[in-house]
Amino acid sequence: MTTAQTKPDYGIDAPGVIRNLFVAAFAVLLFAIFVPRVKLGPVIFITRPMAWTTAPGFAVGGILMLIYVKFGKFRHRDRMLSLVSWKGTETVLDVGTGRGLLMIGAAKRLTTGKSVGIDIWSRVDLSGNHPVRTRHNAELEGVTDRTEIRSEDATKMTFPNNTFDVVLSNLCIHNIPTQAGRDQACREVLRVLKPGGIALISDFIHLGQYKAAFLMAGAEPKRAGYFLFDTFPPLGILRVDKK
Repeated sequence: MTTAQTKPDYGIDAPGVIRNLFVAAFAVLLFAIFVPRVKLGPVIFITRPMAWTTAPGFAVGGILMLIYVKFGKFRHRDRMLSLVSWKGTETVLDVGTGRGLLMIGAAKRLTTGKSVGIDIWSRVDLSGNHPVRTRHNAELEGVTDRTEIRSEDATKMTFPNNTFDVVLSNLCIHNIPTQAGRDQACREVLRVLKPGGIALISDFIHLGQYKAAFLMAGAEPKRAGYFLFDTFPPLGILRVDKK
């Protein structure tokens, strides 16, 4: 894959979900226009009043997700990175790096350190998700020498134990379809984290489950905030300190 991209492009998160929200809004309006009444036995449903509230609800959801894509996720990236006391020498892992938003953001805070991004490159979760695009973003941001991109599964990483000072992950672990798989990803995060290191896991669901998995593995997880106004769906951050 080649790219003529001249500015960093971090893609659209959950493009199918955004598309479906707008399609649903349009479909509900069309249905109400062409089928104003639905009779089920003795009950008659007047569809138009329902459509005037349901369709905007779908559309607003899509709009809020687009606002997060264009603005909110950059604020959230900076928020996550601000929770680390950077020295510049850290070895960093971004789990589910996508097009490199957190990996590159961390690399900009490094001098002699290294920022590694791993992914399985699902385009369902992020538009244009491909390591070539991630590498090109790193080139455009001037951090190629401080970054490394690898194809790795979060549930079975190949890194040795105690490799990273910082592990970051945003909107990744919930994509693992089973609780057992998500718990295993948490254990893997802790395994590759150095003693005294910090992991920051951001997601909109399952944070309580992640916290329990980290506790069972012997870490010290705690909530580091829940953010309603510049993320959508609203995201929380779990901070995990390894003893």
